[in-house]
Amino acid sequence: MTHYVQVQLALRARPRTWLVTGAAGFIGSHLVETLLRLGQNVVAMDNFATGYRRNLEEAAAPAATGRFRLVEADIRDVDACMDVCRGVDYVLHHAALGSVPRSLDDPLGVHEVNVTGTLNLLAAAREAGVARVVYASSSAVYGDCEATPAREEETGAALSPYAVTKRVNEEYAAVFARAYGVPSVGLRYFNVFGPRQDPRGAYAAVIPLWARELVAGRPCTVYGDGATTRDFTWVGSVVQANLLAATSADAGPCAVFNVGSGRAVTLAELHGAMAAALRRTGRFAPPAVHAPLRDGDVRHSRADVSRITRALGYAPEADFERCMDATLGWYLRRLGAPAAAAREHAA
Repeated sequence: MTHYVQVQLALRARPRTWLVTGAAGFIGSHLVETLLRLGQNVVAMDNFATGYRRNLEEAAAPAATGRFRLVEADIRDVDACMDVCRGVDYVLHHAALGSVPRSLDDPLGVHEVNVTGTLNLLAAAREAGVARVVYASSSAVYGDCEATPAREEETGAALSPYAVTKRVNEEYAAVFARAYGVPSVGLRYFNVFGPRQDPRGAYAAVIPLWARELVAGRPCTVYGDGATTRDFTWVGSVVQANLLAATSADAGPCAVFNVGSGRAVTLAELHGAMAAALRRTGRFAPPAVHAPLRDGDVRHSRADVSRITRALGYAPEADFERCMDATLGWYLRRLGAPAAAAREHAA
């Protein structure tokens, strides 16, 4: 029996109350879904600036209504943060403005949400006496560090305002642990993917963006020569890391862990895997086209997950093909038919 299975059994036996910020987003909605499936009480906080109500509709089954409460509020509102933290055991903080390109376009807005919002939440968690805050950090904190795989203790110069905000989050969490006794765990995510990841807009991540193009029968754009590598991490592995980090006594008063698959995949290999998944559904995948590398993009990225594996018993999903089939299947259901595509555009 894995440690994660033991944690799930313990939670079923003794339900807790969890606050999930950014609950209507991609990762947040998967956290909500898993927690409700485990019989937990969930307070979901979102301002719907980037999240979608339909994500929560998929995540929160009608049978869980009595254990689920939605609070429509903004983490930049410190009073709202104080209100939602009352009576909460654990905080899973995922409200943020993501994306390196977005931060280059709007550094002030990204700072206000990612830094001030996180500070508000840490202060509220201190006031409420929560057992632990688990917050989303990012592999972007490694910046121009060329060490591969990336290890938690080695970082380089930040390459974007987004990376700076995540570093500041880690510093604030460390200070709150030392000065105020607020336990926390930061999770440095590496290119998370799966169902419900937003495929629209200028700041869409590569897998949902390519899924949108492939489903529409259009070629994907590869930035660079296709040799750029990323550690693509199944969203279920991220959910596992959050529950382990929140509940494990071995996490310590203030820790930071990589959360990835531990494998490097080139963009060319990714396109091949996505095209193969599409072909398994009987559809055609056009060849990719290439464009220059973008400012702020890291050339190579892979997580060393040995620290989180040793400390928390983390075991990332290894079946990349299965995960890609599940991901493409969701996008086909959401975007595959013309009527569905029209509804998605209008939502």
